[in-house]
Amino acid sequence: MPWSDWLPGWPLSHKAQLVTAASASGVLVASGIFSYQALRRTRNVDRLKSSIPDLDEEHKSNRLTEYGGASSLSADPDADSQYHASLATRARRGSYSESLILEQLARNRVFLTPQGLETLRSAFVVVVGCGGVGSHACAALARSGVSAIRLVDFDQVTLSSLNRHAVATLADVGTPKVHCLRQRLEQVVPWCRFDCRNEVFSVEAAGRLLGEMEEVGREGKGRKVDWVIDAIDNIDSKVALLKYCADNGIKVISSMGAGCKSDPTRVLVGDISASIEDPLSRATRRRLRAQGVVTGIPCIFSTEKPGPGKAELLPLPDEEFDKGDVGELGVLPEFRIRILPVLGTMPAVFGLAAANHVILELTGYPHEYLASKARDKMYEGIQAQIQGSEERVARARRFDAVGLKVPVTLTDVGYLVEEVYYGRSAISGLTTRLALARWRRPPEDYLDMSVEGQKRVKLEIRELVCMTKEEVAKHEKEVLKGSKTPEDLYDKNVLDTVQRRMEEEKQYAKWR
Repeated sequence: MPWSDWLPGWPLSHKAQLVTAASASGVLVASGIFSYQALRRTRNVDRLKSSIPDLDEEHKSNRLTEYGGASSLSADPDADSQYHASLATRARRGSYSESLILEQLARNRVFLTPQGLETLRSAFVVVVGCGGVGSHACAALARSGVSAIRLVDFDQVTLSSLNRHAVATLADVGTPKVHCLRQRLEQVVPWCRFDCRNEVFSVEAAGRLLGEMEEVGREGKGRKVDWVIDAIDNIDSKVALLKYCADNGIKVISSMGAGCKSDPTRVLVGDISASIEDPLSRATRRRLRAQGVVTGIPCIFSTEKPGPGKAELLPLPDEEFDKGDVGELGVLPEFRIRILPVLGTMPAVFGLAAANHVILELTGYPHEYLASKARDKMYEGIQAQIQGSEERVARARRFDAVGLKVPVTLTDVGYLVEEVYYGRSAISGLTTRLALARWRRPPEDYLDMSVEGQKRVKLEIRELVCMTKEEVAKHEKEVLKGSKTPEDLYDKNVLDTVQRRMEEEKQYAKWR
């Protein structure tokens, strides 16, 4: 049937009328709904706009600091922060489900065994230094189950901290690092107790900062520290911490310099005496050795060597020196006064390695690292060689050498060979058959016989120079017992090297 035949009669169809009415009512309802939604959106936008204060109006938000962060020393106590703080408080009181904790720590429990995890959960660890290294170490410890952590750091989060800090956000800029860590990690492990100490570590504060924890969850009160992680980059505080731990039998692992390093495969864990290619490690080791601490401190260090195109610590501009004492630029004595280039990933590697060591040690998990340099036999031989050389020089001057005492200890020998001369002869650079000898002919009155029955040579350790045994034999014959001077025997490079090392030791002598 053609369209022209039935189209004119279509409006008269009852079925068609029903379809038309239904369509019209649907369009009307949809139009009403869309109109209402549009009106509601308009009202919501107007309400939001009206809630934004003008720049000259007073409102409840905090002003920003010069760093771009909140002016309060702690995070803004908004509803979310209050919720997590309340949850953490209840969890530490025991209201957090034990089954939930074990589920969160399930992977560690399988790896370390239930007994190992229980030991870890009852441990008390102190992290000193909460920057790039310390923050990653602390976060790893907390996530692994350690239930009591003391955080020690005097500094605040800055914008430049955000390239390497484990948990800091832009909102934390300007806040103390210890509180930043606590507030962020409480959202992950609310049952962990964080004891925040926003202060500088020093010799005077060592007993208090490494003292007992007043409360350690299920273990009760008065728990002694199990491990300390040293993540300090101030040499004075670092040495003070390590010396205190060594003297008081406190287990500690020390992170050395991550600055200017980029190769994670070169990061090692070993005894401090085995650390190489690390200026911070060398300075720390030298100061500790001067105070009698030679081995027994595990440390994290990188053996990566500097090279062309690699980052390095740039010298201060001349205009800074023209202003006066550059030491005044540091926030603390011996604190770095130049910006140290740091690749954000490397402090994390150091911090995680430190936390890993503590976890393995606490749980008794088997592990082996670089051992200390067992060179005591060599030091004993060098000490005997010095004694023999001094006796021969005394006899050449017609002195009775029987009972002659030389004031050089094994610690002195190790310090000179390893820290002052880096295990090399100052004459040839050789590293084998090493010995020590006076650099210049001693004066006529170099024997001290002020105590009856005792003969002692006057000798300061910086007067001794590292050589090979063959070089010592020649030096002793021509300089110490002969008439020549070092200037007659050695070239300018050797003379400058020895002079530089002696001047360095003169500066370090105050730490002995």
